[in-house]
Amino acid sequence: MAVITIDNVSKRFGKTQALDGVTLAIKKNTIHGFLGPNGAGKTTLIRILLGIIRPTRGEASIFGLDVYKDRIPIHARLAYVPGEVNLWPNFTGGEVIDLLVGKERLDRKRIDYYLDLFELDPSKKCKTYSKGNRQKVALVAAFASPAEVFILDEPTSGLDPLMEQRFQQAVKAKHGEGNTIFLSSHILSEVQRIATAVSIIKKGRIEETLPIDEHSNLEQFFYESDGV
Repeated sequence: MAVITIDNVSKRFGKTQALDGVTLAIKKNTIHGFLGPNGAGKTTLIRILLGIIRPTRGEASIFGLDVYKDRIPIHARLAYVPGEVNLWPNFTGGEVIDLLVGKERLDRKRIDYYLDLFELDPSKKCKTYSKGNRQKVALVAAFASPAEVFILDEPTSGLDPLMEQRFQQAVKAKHGEGNTIFLSSHILSEVQRIATAVSIIKKGRIEETLPIDEHSNLEQFFYESDGV
C-alpha cells in the first residue's frame, strides 16, 4: 500500500523545468531514498509534498489526501526535517522542540531520549547553536513526535560522523516501529546504509527506482546522474 503517491508531477518556474513527469509510489513502512545531485529537483518535490507550492501539472497525495488541499490533517501525522534549519534565536532549543512537537503531542520521556541520543543541550538559546546543533533541534523534534511519515531533506547536513550514525540509528528505529521515511540526499553512502528502496532523480526526471540491495546498479545510475 502506497502512503505517498506522486502522479505525473511537473513543476516549472518561468523557463526552468524543475520537475518533469515525476511518478512515484512510496510504500508504507519503507525507508525510501530519494537520491540525486544538487539541483536535480529533490527539494522542489518535497515542497510540493508539504503543500508549500502547487505542481504545474499532476497530483500528489499522502495518506490518500491531497497534499495541498488537505495539508493541515496531513501535517498532523507527518514530520519534516530540512537541510537548512532556521530557529527562533531567543528561544531555547527545548522551547523550540516543544513548539514543533506540539503541546497536545508532547512526550517528555521520548524527547529526553532523543536529546540524549543526539547529545543536545536544550537549555541554550538557539542563537548560540552551531549549524549541527540547529540540525539536532529539528531531528529531535521530528523523531520525538508521533508522526507516521518522516520527510527528511538532506537531514544530516552539519552533523559529525558520530551524529550521522545516531541519525541512522533513529531512522532504523522509526522504520522498525512501522513508520515510513522519505529520505532525500545527494550522498550515496548515506542512502545505501539505511534505505530499503531508492529513486534516482536527474534534471527533474526519475531515472530509476530499485531495491537498495542492488548496489552495483545503484552506484552506476547515481554516478551517471551526477555526470561521472
